[in-house]
Amino acid sequence: MATQLERNPTANLDLDPALAARIDALLDERLEAKLAEIRAAKTPAMTIIATKGTLDWAYPPFILASTGAALGWDVSIFFTFYGLELLKKDLRKLKVSPLGNPAMPMKMPMGPDWFRAIRWNIPNAVQSLIPAYEAFATKMMKKTIRNTGVAPITELRALSLEAGVNLIGCQMTVDLFGYKPSDFIPEVKDYVGAASFLPMARDADVSLFI
Repeated sequence: MATQLERNPTANLDLDPALAARIDALLDERLEAKLAEIRAAKTPAMTIIATKGTLDWAYPPFILASTGAALGWDVSIFFTFYGLELLKKDLRKLKVSPLGNPAMPMKMPMGPDWFRAIRWNIPNAVQSLIPAYEAFATKMMKKTIRNTGVAPITELRALSLEAGVNLIGCQMTVDLFGYKPSDFIPEVKDYVGAASFLPMARDADVSLFI
């Protein structure tokens, strides 16, 4: 609890009340100005926990990270469980699974306008019976990405690294799934446990779970 002197620096001084009030006001102004200066000088920080390893879920962490880094923020992504797939050297095996994803019904990236406008609401029970349906959906997603000019994941990851984003792998998951550091790109900054990452998330201005 603040003492009376801390609340009012001139409380114990034998000053004219008007002068004391003016001094207190000046001190408050200088304190606020100093605090504002400190806040302005501080570089914002963002941490992202990436837990998904599919093509569609690969985009959010890298888009947010590269954007934050472009704004001058300190950004770190912690890849854990299936999110470690996004650190692998070869990302061509990333797939998108529409099964069990109610937001997934997509419009076709080809054909006449009327055909492209159709939403293919295929029931899960039917999807599960169609051979290679996941491969087909992945192919269509990649074509949509190319048609709309969205950067591929490899490019987004490279942009994030170029902007100074820290890519951090979860050591516990690496051990759990039997991975080796050689399975991943050499630019991974470190492999740590949750106990090392959580203090970073605690001190960050923005912390996201994806």
